[in-house]
Amino acid sequence: MLGAIAGDIIGSIYEHRPIKTTKFPLFGPGCRFTDDTVLTVAVADCLLNGKGYAKKFEDYYYRFPNAGYGSGFCEWASSHNHQPYNSWGNGSAMRVSPVGWAFSDLGQTLAEAEKSAEVTHNHPEGIKGAQATAAAIFLARTGSSKEQIKEFVEKTFSYDLFLPLDSIRPAYRFDVSCQGTVPPALTAFLESTDYEDAVRKAVSLGGDSDTLACITGGIAEAFYKGVPDSITDRVFQILDKDLAAVARKFIAKITG
Repeated sequence: MLGAIAGDIIGSIYEHRPIKTTKFPLFGPGCRFTDDTVLTVAVADCLLNGKGYAKKFEDYYYRFPNAGYGSGFCEWASSHNHQPYNSWGNGSAMRVSPVGWAFSDLGQTLAEAEKSAEVTHNHPEGIKGAQATAAAIFLARTGSSKEQIKEFVEKTFSYDLFLPLDSIRPAYRFDVSCQGTVPPALTAFLESTDYEDAVRKAVSLGGDSDTLACITGGIAEAFYKGVPDSITDRVFQILDKDLAAVARKFIAKITG
């Protein structure tokens, strides 16, 4: 999950000013954690403590009200209703990375990814985005090759991962849907050479850069067996201390 958090922070300043290049300061002025990080940590908190996702998401929303949530999520969290709103947005995929680390079985991973998504994103595309991301992380951390990950995602979720980034990038625009975010984020990972390169490629697409880099970063961390120390250190300097404490506890549990 640290890879997802780092991706969110690195991509945060380019969300509304796309750069279309991999050459940029990794932690530019104004980098911050966003709702992607807050809700990723909320998922980790649920997995650590067995609490329901809906209540935990609401709790984190009120603890970090200015993190940049989408309007649909804000309305849901502030209503105390806890009924899903049929979202197909990429929020279900950007927050799911802890699920990809928490289980030793792919079936359990897919089932839990659906649970984490459906409290808000109960549209089939919202669930699919979360499951595809969690499955890619599970497969990456358990030794699957990039080609095996690509094949599984294409066959299971019918995502088209054929086009290379250089073909996607010129026309790619801001897209908050799972179907418009998860496939290019996966492609950024598939074309990468290491963790940092993966995140840079995700940001270079433009669009919803923090979420693209969050999804790509979560998968890249699993495949490349961690996040470079220099990036990790900077992330914990930026991260809120309470979010950092939950993240450290979750990481210690899955690595210990």
